[in-house]
Amino acid sequence: MKKITVLIATGFEEIEAITPIDILRRGGLDVVTAGIGDTKITGSHGIKIECDATIEQINADDFDGVVIPGGLPGASNISESSEANQFIKSMYRDKKLIAAICASPSMVLSPLKILDGMKSTGYPGFESEFSDFVEIKTENVVVDGNFITSKGPGTAADFSFAILEYLLGKEKMDSVAQSMLFF
Repeated sequence: MKKITVLIATGFEEIEAITPIDILRRGGLDVVTAGIGDTKITGSHGIKIECDATIEQINADDFDGVVIPGGLPGASNISESSEANQFIKSMYRDKKLIAAICASPSMVLSPLKILDGMKSTGYPGFESEFSDFVEIKTENVVVDGNFITSKGPGTAADFSFAILEYLLGKEKMDSVAQSMLFF
């Protein structure tokens, strides 16, 4: 069974975290939520969740991919976490899936220089936060190699289905989307 982690930090955008967790679990993935600094985290709209572990308790070698929700100050809190940065760099080094949405492509991934030379999207207005070496696209979801990036809350389902398709194939993604009445 493929295993993925969703990084959760105080101020995360709830729909960008919960939607991938839900859709990926429906698809049969083992999804582990990893809190930055604690297991009890409050989102940007006051929704509280309890994570399965903290970032310090998980090992990148055990996962096939990482999902990084946006939101403010959630994306900033992830980018300021040395443990989260180390985890993401390990995933990059091992060419595993790195999926980021909203402010996280520009605020978390771009400063690590791992998006350089890649196509990416993110929350409109955050383009100046990207490195000059990132090709910024306007699509809702951009897949480039082992990176999946997306614009924001309204694209969270499309983002999640792109992750599911990347990890388990189009047939599985279509099956989950149909069961959820997306099409």
